[in-house]
Amino acid sequence: MSTRVADLLDHARERSFVGRGAELGAFGEALGGSGRRVLFLHGPGGIGKSSTLHEFHRRARALGRTVVAVDGRDVDPAPDAFRTALGTAGLPAGAVLLIDGYEHLAPLDGWLRRDFLPGRSDADVVVIAGREPPASAWRTDPGWRRLAAIRRLEPLDRADSAELLARAGVPAHLRDKLVALGRGHPLATALLADAATSGSVPRSLADVPDLITALLECLVREPPTDAHAAGLATCAKAWLTTEDLLRDTVGADAPAIWSWLCRRPFITAGPRGLRPHELARDVLDAEFERRSPDRYRALHRIVHDHAVAGIRTAAGPDLQLRAQHLLYLHRHSPLTATYYELRELGSVALLPGTPADHGEVVATVERLHGPAQAGLCRRWLAERPGGLSVIRDDDGLLAFVLYLTLPRGGDLEEQDPVTRAALRHVERAGPLRPGERIDLARYYSGVRDDQRDRYAVMAGSVSSIIEWIGRTRAWSFVVTTDPEFWGPMFEYLAFTRSFETTVDGAPHVVYGMDWRRLPVDDWLDLMNEREQTGGTGPAPAHLLRPPPLGRDAFADAVRQALRDLHRPERLAAGPLAGTAVAAGPGLRPRIEAAVAALGDEPKGAALRSVLDRTFLRPAASQEAAAEVLGLPFSTYRRHLAKAVDRLVDVLWPVEIGTEPGTD
Repeated sequence: MSTRVADLLDHARERSFVGRGAELGAFGEALGGSGRRVLFLHGPGGIGKSSTLHEFHRRARALGRTVVAVDGRDVDPAPDAFRTALGTAGLPAGAVLLIDGYEHLAPLDGWLRRDFLPGRSDADVVVIAGREPPASAWRTDPGWRRLAAIRRLEPLDRADSAELLARAGVPAHLRDKLVALGRGHPLATALLADAATSGSVPRSLADVPDLITALLECLVREPPTDAHAAGLATCAKAWLTTEDLLRDTVGADAPAIWSWLCRRPFITAGPRGLRPHELARDVLDAEFERRSPDRYRALHRIVHDHAVAGIRTAAGPDLQLRAQHLLYLHRHSPLTATYYELRELGSVALLPGTPADHGEVVATVERLHGPAQAGLCRRWLAERPGGLSVIRDDDGLLAFVLYLTLPRGGDLEEQDPVTRAALRHVERAGPLRPGERIDLARYYSGVRDDQRDRYAVMAGSVSSIIEWIGRTRAWSFVVTTDPEFWGPMFEYLAFTRSFETTVDGAPHVVYGMDWRRLPVDDWLDLMNEREQTGGTGPAPAHLLRPPPLGRDAFADAVRQALRDLHRPERLAAGPLAGTAVAAGPGLRPRIEAAVAALGDEPKGAALRSVLDRTFLRPAASQEAAAEVLGLPFSTYRRHLAKAVDRLVDVLWPVEIGTEPGTD
């Protein structure tokens, strides 16, 4: 007896079908008469709706049930056409009706719900599968709420994905890589398996453009306008997409694009924004970069700047969420694998530590690093508890980070070998000027896996983003006891390996940044580039400012700049060139604005006038300036010296990035 092609197809489909235990269980209960008679499956294209219906079909036939399958793509959305699709005999009592592609039958939804299905036998089983979630009436009608089970098909877990690859003949040593690329999407995983068994193992989706094209056809129909395409690209690029962000990327179309995105089956709307399925994100991102590399870079910059602006304006719990937005853009960093793990967790709150956390923090340090480290940690927590941030779950502490601001005085700064070494390094490499401070990440760790713990990565990264972007410091340092793991990341961040020291016999490697030589905004520009390219290494020399001037040298440089104010070539080559004072609008406009500001101070009008007639609109000589101002020459000289000193006082906080007297 010959085997039919249909039987061969059924056998092949059975061998390649994995997972969906919950859906198979619900269908089995319905066939047995104990479950809900209508199952509604929904999810994006390629997620496995059709293959699940094929498995339902096979199992129902094996039990002797009559099965009728309807594909919405082949049926006009009208009652008569639907009845015709059921066949000349119609649908016998006790049959199993499988409807695929239900999104094509949307105009029939009300008729099916009100007229067709209520007239069927209570022994019938109906399964409806489509990309879109069911209409609200399926959930709000009291009857259908009891009779219909609605299930969103989720991605396969890692075990089922690996099993799918194994059944496709992919060798074991290649499966982990392909599981990660497939993101649990059955079609993507199957296509990756085909590529691998054909002899080509892709490193990323960008390496298999044919696969991207196939997935795009499943996931996304052609967006109706360029604004819709930009909205999709925004959703792929950003960790969470809000209407505010869309306003930056698509302008006035933001409300309409937001509503359209919310209806996409591969996008989930959460309380803080929209998030696509991870495979859809990867596919859209790769396709947008392939099609429009210039627009891709411009969009990345918009999302980057939006995240930075949010960090600088947010406060409280929203601040760490904004930091995670920026952190998510570092997907091409050396910690890519860890960041992919983190994004699967969703938002993880980094919270201010409390005294109740101190005991567990110290106990963790002692368990991982010994009593000497734990003793120092206990003293730092007692002295500066405000620097502690933690990640917790319902079971307790997951990770922590302790940031210190130096110098503030006190014996502990000299007794701790790490903080002592940091202060000595700064004295040698770039001494602090009045008002300047250092921030130092002294401890960061996960409770389970020390500094490689993914929660430690989250705590250290988010707290550092907040410290570096949200506060003005002269230096930043991060201490690691695991440079093998963290070193490549700090090189990517353009932090230099500054010094090493030992605590209780254990080596500590410290990476640092002198922000006076690479200001934060210039560093963010560099990071915007590296977020896209994955570049690494020290900051390019052309981005670095000259070594910072001390207070006395700065005062001399201001006096020189006043003398050269009307000689642009000398001003550009003078000692203030490349300083913070020369940044932004430029050196001459900065000096002119500072002189004008003196006039707003009590008794400042005379100081402004003497600087104006001596340097801004200079008289032929100082004697002539004194005459114009109506001052005896000796009085004029006293006023001039006082005015220059006051101008230095006004410009110095600009140079050191802080207001006088602030920390």
